[in-house]
Amino acid sequence: MYWCKSFKQFLFITTCLSGLAACRPDVHVSTGNKRYFDLKAFINADSARLRKAQPAVNKTVTHNNSQTQTKRIVIKNWGQELALFAASDINKPAWRDSYRIDEQGDSVVYTALLPELFTRRISIRRINGKVTKINISNATKNLLYKTTEHLTYYPDSLYVIDKEQQVKLMGSNRYVISGVIAPPQPSPGVREF
Repeated sequence: MYWCKSFKQFLFITTCLSGLAACRPDVHVSTGNKRYFDLKAFINADSARLRKAQPAVNKTVTHNNSQTQTKRIVIKNWGQELALFAASDINKPAWRDSYRIDEQGDSVVYTALLPELFTRRISIRRINGKVTKINISNATKNLLYKTTEHLTYYPDSLYVIDKEQQVKLMGSNRYVISGVIAPPQPSPGVREF
């Protein structure tokens, strides 16, 4: 399938370019507590939960706003499927004071204070302490490429990855991946009232 081949090429280029951006040294300082919401731990725990539940997913991939394919699948590796969300975690010791924290009611927003930080903004909404929505905006830019990501995750129902990349001499690509997670089905022989 065309979109699958193009998407694999896109992921390869993205991985290579992300590797270049990751070559900056981090200062590793031991800190006891995490200052920000532990996004990586949350996504890892939710990935394990979804792997165990094995819900059906209506997954749609759109390339450059024109080529769209939808399939109903069961995702075996949720950690890989939600990897961009986990990779947006901002709890590195070097970034301890790099984000402004705005809390209002059941929501918290982390906004980058430094322009070179990849994760620009994370918004988390909770109801009765339970995470109900996560929005993430990521961006990076250098002489060779510009990448933006908008990630949205509603646990138990939907995830959206909207990624656009502009590479000099290669043009731009935009992929939108959405997965509608089917509600859990009752076990055979169990009647619901």
